[in-house]
Amino acid sequence: MLSPDSASTSWVLCGVFVLLLAFMLFNAVRKDRREYRRFKRMRSTARRQKTFAKWLRESFLNFGGAALVVLLLTWQYIPLFLDAVNDWDFVADARRAFATTGWLGPTLLIALIVALLGGAVLGIVLARSETEVPSIGDVQALLPRNRAELRYGAALAINAGVVEELLFRLAMPALVFGFTGNAVSAVVVSVLVFGALHVYQGAAGVIGATVIGAVFMAIYLATGSIVAAIVVHALFDLRSLVLIPMVVFGVHRVTGNNAPRRVSIRAPERPTQPAEEAVARDAGPPN
Repeated sequence: MLSPDSASTSWVLCGVFVLLLAFMLFNAVRKDRREYRRFKRMRSTARRQKTFAKWLRESFLNFGGAALVVLLLTWQYIPLFLDAVNDWDFVADARRAFATTGWLGPTLLIALIVALLGGAVLGIVLARSETEVPSIGDVQALLPRNRAELRYGAALAINAGVVEELLFRLAMPALVFGFTGNAVSAVVVSVLVFGALHVYQGAAGVIGATVIGAVFMAIYLATGSIVAAIVVHALFDLRSLVLIPMVVFGVHRVTGNNAPRRVSIRAPERPTQPAEEAVARDAGPPN
């Protein structure tokens, strides 16, 4: 842990950020795009499961490990960053509401989250009779195609909710704030980096991930709790990687190395993919 009072701390934190950014962007631009192109051509469930397991390990080690290291270095900057953003009107109003309403504030937040997720679930249920599900970006290959792959979808969703929120909403803003002293820069940089790492999904995927990342950041700032952001992120990804394939395509009833018979996912910027590949989600896979 570095002391905010040390003159050299800002330089050390800046160097850590540059190294971390270079590592993540190199992986996103070179490794992730190459692996995703190869993954989209896979037909075998065994090969897809192996790739899912690899992505799960890499996400946990790379993002989780980076979050742990950065948090050890910048833990003292987290309350300083939160104090700085508390001067923003929407954050101050939200924090004040939580402070003055006692249990009512968290209850209203939970009710809002449930309502939003309930609306999303209702939309999925109503889409059961449809043959197309809109998607954002080049993400058609990601949803599990059968029961054997479904557990990996759940594991990837929960893992992403935990490690990505710890890194991009908790650790990285504290890191950027540590060497800039500017809360706006800390928020903007963290959101943009999160979106940029979805470059393998194409321009639409980057834009969509950036918007979603901004929503998760707003939840964290408004509540002051990273747990709230983690829960929302995990539920959002579970909707994409578990609920959609189960409710719309019935993949939990598909066994062996088969793909669901009725799978047709429409991405706005490209034609529908073949049945074996036509799968979709609204936010990125493990990076």
